[in-house]
Amino acid sequence: MEIIQPPATAKLPPEMFSGDAWADVIHRGEDPSRARANMVRFAPGARTAWHSHGLGQTLYIVEGIALIQSRGGDIVEARPGDVIFTPAGEEHWHGAAPDRFMAHVALWEGDDVDWLEHVSDAEYTGPRHPTRSS
Repeated sequence: MEIIQPPATAKLPPEMFSGDAWADVIHRGEDPSRARANMVRFAPGARTAWHSHGLGQTLYIVEGIALIQSRGGDIVEARPGDVIFTPAGEEHWHGAAPDRFMAHVALWEGDDVDWLEHVSDAEYTGPRHPTRSS
C-alpha cells in the first residue's frame, strides 16, 4: 500500500474551459497503466470546450446539475449518482448548469484528447433532457 500525496488543485485553462473550473488529480497511472481520474469542479455556467478522447470518457456526477452534450445530440441534464459514458472519438462537452455549482469524477485512459472550439452560448442554452424523471 502507498499513501499518495496529490498535487495541488489546478485551475483549468481558458483555452479548454469557459468560466471557472478546477481539477484535483485522483489517479494518473504510470506505464503500462493509462488510467486517469480527476475530480473536476465547475462554477455555475462553466463548461469544457468541445473535445473527444481517444479511448472514451466516463463521468460520475457527484454534486449539482451537469449538462453534457454530444455533437449533434441533445443536452443531457445529469444529477448526482448519474454515470455518463462518451465513446472513443465522440465530440462532446460537459459543465455546470447556469445556476448551480457542479462536480464530477472524470475517468479516461491516456492523454489522447482532441480539444476543439469553445461551446457557444447558443449551444449551451439549448433544450435539456433529464437522465431520469424527478
